[in-house]
Amino acid sequence: MKQLTTFLLAMALIVMPFVHADAGKKKDIVEAYPALAPYFTVPSGKVMSPDELGFIRRWLLLEPISKPNRTNTVFVDSYIRENLDTGWNKGDSFKVPADGDKACDTLTWHALDSRLFNVKLYRYAVGTETGRYGLIFRAVTVIECPEDVENVRLAAGSNSASMWWIDGEEVLILSGDRRMVMDDAASCRLTLKKGRHVITGAVINGPGMSDFCLRFIDEDGAPVRNFEILLK
Repeated sequence: MKQLTTFLLAMALIVMPFVHADAGKKKDIVEAYPALAPYFTVPSGKVMSPDELGFIRRWLLLEPISKPNRTNTVFVDSYIRENLDTGWNKGDSFKVPADGDKACDTLTWHALDSRLFNVKLYRYAVGTETGRYGLIFRAVTVIECPEDVENVRLAAGSNSASMWWIDGEEVLILSGDRRMVMDDAASCRLTLKKGRHVITGAVINGPGMSDFCLRFIDEDGAPVRNFEILLK
């Protein structure tokens, strides 16, 4: 009996540190909100490449901002600029957020890789229990170009309206009540200089679903993939 007691005590001393360590481990967002799992994963490496079709799947997503809208018909250019182009991503005060950073006092940025070419914002909001309809979403990603990339266009689709910037400069606006369509709109020709560029976007929805997709295309509409995607 004494030997059994000694054995059990020894086993408890071995197991207890692992139990305590596991209990103290912070869950990542997908572990904390399993409803995200079909649509998102937590980034596992410092860099990733665009997918085979050139779509950018790694994003920092802010928890949605409430902006009730009864209808998507209000999403004309002036309304979009008033509500999305608020200076949040411009000037010296803007810094690329890190996973877990706060914004607007109470909202959190989350680093996520999309399992799909289109980033499911509605599923992100519902999955994190932060909203459903009448929302503004903000998205940030960073790309690193090993050389100048000339004569490309930023192509996007969104549900519903959206705006997109590169290094704080507006390059594309998608207005109106839209469904998410690949390459629904494209920017003017751009040259991405060698080095780091910050892409920011804002998407607004009313009483409906919300998602977006984004990539660079060349003059023939083919995907541009010669860059890496970072988190900062």
